[in-house]
Amino acid sequence: MWVNMNVKPEEGYNTNIGTVTFEPKARTNWHKHSSGQVLFVIEGIGYYQEKGKPIQLIQKGDVVKIRKNALHWHGASHGTMMRHIALVPEYDKDKTEWLQSVNDEEYNSYTTEKSVQTPVKITATAHKNHEELWPDYQSKAQETDPELIEVFDNFAFDEVINHDAMETKTRVLIIMASTIGSQALTEYKMFVNAALNTGISPVEIKEVLYQAVPYIGISKVIDFLNATNEIFTERNILLPLEGQSTTTPETRMEKGLAKQKEIVGERVDEMYKNAPKDLLHIQKYLSANCFGDYITRNGLDVKKREMVTLSFLIAMGGTESQIKGHIAGNAKVGNDRQVLINLMTQLIPYVGYPRTLNAITCLNEVLPAK
Repeated sequence: MWVNMNVKPEEGYNTNIGTVTFEPKARTNWHKHSSGQVLFVIEGIGYYQEKGKPIQLIQKGDVVKIRKNALHWHGASHGTMMRHIALVPEYDKDKTEWLQSVNDEEYNSYTTEKSVQTPVKITATAHKNHEELWPDYQSKAQETDPELIEVFDNFAFDEVINHDAMETKTRVLIIMASTIGSQALTEYKMFVNAALNTGISPVEIKEVLYQAVPYIGISKVIDFLNATNEIFTERNILLPLEGQSTTTPETRMEKGLAKQKEIVGERVDEMYKNAPKDLLHIQKYLSANCFGDYITRNGLDVKKREMVTLSFLIAMGGTESQIKGHIAGNAKVGNDRQVLINLMTQLIPYVGYPRTLNAITCLNEVLPAK
């Protein structure tokens, strides 16, 4: 293990902050701080234990708040390195006491405790499909909730995926889109990484995110934008990305209206004709803003854009009128009933049955089975 001191007490902050990196199996001695300690795990998977308590699995994103004078140790897991930022407050009052080393029997007790649990029985197909998205990912939930992970992974990554031959990239994009509609930020970040791992370009990811704005609203999208930029930065993807706009303030209305008619059809003329005068501006906004500013962009073809939009709407719930409109729009651009059945099937594990069944009802109404 090695330490990089970030903030030292002599710099005037009365706190000690360091980044500590542990190779697999590396750990501290037993020790305690009279002022307590806070650990921010920033990479990998590790262990934390207080005297008299079982070992706790910790991983990236976890914050461990250690009580004053609590006897404890922390370090990397058996097979994965771990890096955390360690903060000791009130350093002028702190007394750190280092004690005996953590012996192998103590350290290996986590493995022993795991071995008495029912092993997770993931099918070979589910494991293969999961690995395709997240190679070598070690799930904390698999340690804490093995029965749930067994049921979910075997269903989502074996049974559901094997329902049809949807391309992996398309499946990842629509699921990622659904997580925005569901406001599921943690799962969204997982699928941004899955997208990059499977060869989806940063531009395609950003285009899904940008398209969410007119359907979900910027107030619900901004946190997803920030999370995406953080992931891109971590993965050395230079920002901003190359622009994808195809319209100008002068052409957005004309080009947006043309794109709207391509997807919605001549019904657009009826929408304008039937709009009350005091609501005509909304129709113009739909043409110029929703379609002109967003749907005309490069980076995603129109068939994928319509699938992404339908995924937003299904996940949001309460959008049956718009779902019907975009089922028709999908059909207009070449996504037939079977394509949409496949889309809805792939979303089941992520949006649940009620919203999927509502979407299927809309599908049967707009594109009934022959």
